[in-house]
Amino acid sequence: MESSVRFQKKMIECSLLEKDRGKPFRPGDRLEWIPEWDRDKCIRCGLCYVYCPDGAVYRMDDGFFEVDKDRCKGCGICHRECWFGAISMAEEE
Repeated sequence: MESSVRFQKKMIECSLLEKDRGKPFRPGDRLEWIPEWDRDKCIRCGLCYVYCPDGAVYRMDDGFFEVDKDRCKGCGICHRECWFGAISMAEEE
């Protein structure tokens, strides 16, 4: 008996971005908000790194994290995913 397998294209929702939460971003847009880390609260778990949709968060030599302002769109996902309240969103100057 031959079995026929058909594949369908299906949109899969991303669980990292809630609907209407991420704002559109084009390279060259000016950031309105930028993440800042409180090193006293940060346990260097890396959740901010894992959840950043743009790869803008990177680990420094001392194990703490920082953001690449050229890649960050200011979506605030790192801030929302930090269990320890170590990341706040500050207005970009």
